[in-house]
Parts: sequence; C-alpha cells; structure tokens
Amino acid sequence: METQLEKKNFKSYLIFWIGQIFSIFGSNIVFFVLITWITVTTQNPVAISFAAFSYFIPMIVISPIAGIISDRHDRKKIIITADSLQAFSTFILILFFIFNWVQYWIILIFTLIRSTCQAFHNPVVNAIIPTMVPKDKLSRINGLNFLLSSFVNIIGPMVGGFLLLFFSVGQALWIDIITFLIALIPLLLIHIPSVKKHEDQHKEESFLSSFKDGLKIIQIIPGLLSMMIAFTILNFLQQPQGSLMPYYIIVDNGGSVLDFSIVSTAFSIGTLIGGVITSVKKNWKHYMRAILITYMIMSLGQILIATAPTGFIYLIAIYAPLVGLAAPVINSLWFTMIHLKVPHDKVGRVVSIDTTLSFIAMPIGTILAGPLALFMGTANLFIFATILIITTISLFYIFTNIRTLGIIEEEEKTEIII
Repeated sequence: METQLEKKNFKSYLIFWIGQIFSIFGSNIVFFVLITWITVTTQNPVAISFAAFSYFIPMIVISPIAGIISDRHDRKKIIITADSLQAFSTFILILFFIFNWVQYWIILIFTLIRSTCQAFHNPVVNAIIPTMVPKDKLSRINGLNFLLSSFVNIIGPMVGGFLLLFFSVGQALWIDIITFLIALIPLLLIHIPSVKKHEDQHKEESFLSSFKDGLKIIQIIPGLLSMMIAFTILNFLQQPQGSLMPYYIIVDNGGSVLDFSIVSTAFSIGTLIGGVITSVKKNWKHYMRAILITYMIMSLGQILIATAPTGFIYLIAIYAPLVGLAAPVINSLWFTMIHLKVPHDKVGRVVSIDTTLSFIAMPIGTILAGPLALFMGTANLFIFATILIITTISLFYIFTNIRTLGIIEEEEKTEIII
C-alpha cells in the first residue's frame, strides 16, 4: 500500500532537497580536485580512464543490492550512514595529504569508497521522491532536480579550480566535510515516511528473492523492460561523443583548453535549458513521445557538431546546447514514469536495476570509442553512432510497447503484489 502524500511531507522533501544540493556541490568539487591531481601527477590518460572505471565498478556491482536495502530498511538511516562514511573517508584522505602519504592507488581506493557510498545513496534518494512529492508535481520536481544539478555541474569545477589556486589539494577537500554537515542538518530535522508493505509479503526476504521481485515488476509493467533495454543500448551509443569530445575539440579541430571549456559550458547551458523546461512544464500528455522528440533534437545537434568545418569551434559551441538539453528532459520524464508506475516500496530495487544496466553500457562504450575513432575518424564515429541512436529509439518506439508506458492516466495507481 502506498504511503499517503501530505503537504507536510512535500515541505519536508523540499528542505531535504536543499541539503542534497549542497551535498552534490561538494561531491562535484571533490571529483574535479581529484581528477586534476591524477592528471597533473601521472600525466597519463590511461590512469585517468582507470580512475573513471574504478568509479563504475561499485555502481554496477552494488546498485542492485543497495536498491533492495533501500526498499527494506529505514531510508533516512541509509542516507545518513552512506553520507557519513563518505565524509569520513574524505577526512582520512585529507590526513594522507597532510602527511604526504598520497599515491595513485590510494586515490583509487578512495574513489571506490565514494562510488560505493553513492551506490547506496542514489537509489534511496530517488525512492523517497514518490513517497513525499504529490503526483501532480513529480515531473516538475524531477526536472528541477536536474536543473539545479546542472547548475552545480557548471559552478563545481569553477569553484574547484578557484580553490586549487589558493589552497592545496588536501585543504580543498575540506569542502566535502563542510557540505556534508550542511546537508546533514535538514536531514536530521525532517521525517522521511516509511513505506508500508503488503501483509502477505514475507518479513524476512532474501536479497535474491527481492532482486527477482524487482525483475518481475519490470516484466509486469508494460513497456518498462523494453525501455530499460533501449536505454542500455542508447547509453552505449552516446559514449563516443561523451568521452572523445576533448580529443575532437583539441586535436581534430586544433582548439585549446579554453576552447574546450567554452564548448563544455555550452553543453551545460543546454542542460540548464532542459532542466528549466521540465521544471516549468507541469503536465506531459505523452511521456514517450516527448522522449522520442528529445532524442531527435539531440541527434540533430550531434550530427551538426560532427559535420562542422574543421576549426570552426564557435559553431560547435552553438550546436552543443541541442545535445546538452537532452539529459534532464529524458531522465526526468523517465524517473517520473517509474515513480508513477512502480509501487513505492519497490522503487529502490527497480531504479538500482536500471542504474546497473546503464553503468554496464557506459564503460564498454568508452573503452571501444578510442580504437574505433582511430579506425574510422572521430567525426565519422560520431555520425555513425548518432545514426544508430536514431534507428534504435525509432525501432523501439514503433515495434515495442514503450508507447503504452508513456501514457499516464490522471488517477493511475499501480498496485502490484508479488
């Protein structure tokens, strides 16, 4: 049975959400600082790639378990525990910097710890949204989440770079402790509703059976499994442009680091625009149709970037927002569909399975992008991947039942008993 949504819960969620923005801000700065340290210290792109890969591993392995835990235990305690462990690990790393004990492998261990904490944190935060936010505000709140996250992604590296101008790496890492404390205060003050389970559901449920329940729910809800498969393929196909854009700007187009920063900012501006659209627009008549249109707009931007004349970086910067706006629109509508279709006490495990599928595709796509770019050229790879993206989303839309997933009735409430 779903938790009753009350105005008090919604106000509590807004307080919680403000704290989480600070938490994301701190994490973004820490990521920038550590990547900068790895880049300067190793000057090895393989080392940077391996550090990114070490972040993916816990997300792939732990996310399904974390989703099940978020559905079975006190979600507030899980968030506090995960965030506290992450902040404590940062404090330990600061001590390593103070005593000059830092080595590359220590940073990798720290990255694994942060990723593990995030693997527990993310499904829980996502799962509490439908228990505290009214149905008519879900799409706007999801859009606003991506809007502010996009804003943080813009200013995070700027603040991180500013801190490194005046402070050491170890001193800059204190920002993670500060933002953790800011996020902790509202979390301690609010009440996060517990989710009531069906009476016939076993109290002591094994992780394997819980995971199977998540898979059953995905299979039962029409279109959910098809869309997850589609997103897995699409995430794989988006990696070439996502991972090779620095190479494309600086090497293929003879640009500078400043040129790449400008293009990156243009992408972020597009993300902000997408976040504004989803946070302002209250009702969507057909979610999947909107996602399909967004993919087409994004694909247009990718093709324009790939076909821009060599050296015309300002054109790439003009086209970049078309690509950037896709993520907040697609993701906010996708999570809104999950929140509306999936029972509240099952959202965590469903989101974690979806996350696992996404993270499996991303590192594989990243690893293959480099050799393929050498074989066929970066621009040609971008165009080829974009054509496959258009083909994939079109085929799934035409020949699968994902269209039914995108139609949300006003009074729809999914009641699934396993």
